[in-house]
Amino acid sequence: MNRRELLKNLGLTVGTAALCGTTSVVSATERSDKRKKVLRIAHITDVHIRPEENAPERFVKCLEEIKKHKVDFFLNGGDTIFAADYGNITRERVNELWKVWNETTKTISNFEMHSCLGNHDMWWAAPNKEDSMYGKQYVVNQLKIPNRYYSFDKKGWHFIILDSNNKDATLDDEQRRWLEKDLQSIAVGTPVICLSHYPILGVCTHIEGGNHSDSKYISDLFYKNKDKKISCFSGHIHLLDSAEYNGVHYYCNGAVSGYWWEPGDKDSAGKSYYKQTPPGYAIIDLFDDGTVHNQYFPHTY
Repeated sequence: MNRRELLKNLGLTVGTAALCGTTSVVSATERSDKRKKVLRIAHITDVHIRPEENAPERFVKCLEEIKKHKVDFFLNGGDTIFAADYGNITRERVNELWKVWNETTKTISNFEMHSCLGNHDMWWAAPNKEDSMYGKQYVVNQLKIPNRYYSFDKKGWHFIILDSNNKDATLDDEQRRWLEKDLQSIAVGTPVICLSHYPILGVCTHIEGGNHSDSKYISDLFYKNKDKKISCFSGHIHLLDSAEYNGVHYYCNGAVSGYWWEPGDKDSAGKSYYKQTPPGYAIIDLFDDGTVHNQYFPHTY
């Protein structure tokens, strides 16, 4: 193969890797067969659970399938319930949606689940801000998480859970100050997983939109902390995507609900697909050398 043919083939490979909506992707830096897997995580996002469309039974079947992967815990990327954020949503409807969530997730009650907030999870139509069901704190309570943003450590890995649901899909000033301190506090070389609802960076967001509008701030902050090994996971756009910038990997995994548990529309490539991405979940393997293996599994429920 001459130099021109080699560069042409390399260009095709890079272009193919950047395409949106492939049905399966394995993203990793394969460094050594001697690396040791330390954690296996299920990444579910955009479940949009609802009583209609037989969604509860289908979701439970999906969870039972995920358990067969022998995961250590779950990361839930937000938009947990169908939609509480519209102006016409009643208190009864919000309670109904969370009840379905709590009932369906009983099948994984023996697993830890670390969740972030999605834009459709909050009930802004409450009578006033003093109402116990208004806004983010109620969602925090329902998801049983410590705060709207937080971090924790497991087996040498540091996990950061962000709240993307601020003006124009950004981190608010309070959260920025916290994130800067949190990243500075961890040791050099620490591998980091960052979970957000909105994608921070990606290929499909250039076409679809729906990413963090402060992605420059976040990516610049990650560069200032390039002495850590950072990988980011998101949802929101219901599309499958991966990108790399300045050594940080950005993975957007497709929605468990696909086309919101419905059959789809004229742009759906298959039943319940959102455009070219089928409904599904991801299995993330984390290794002792800081590398990540992300594989998306379409489901047919």
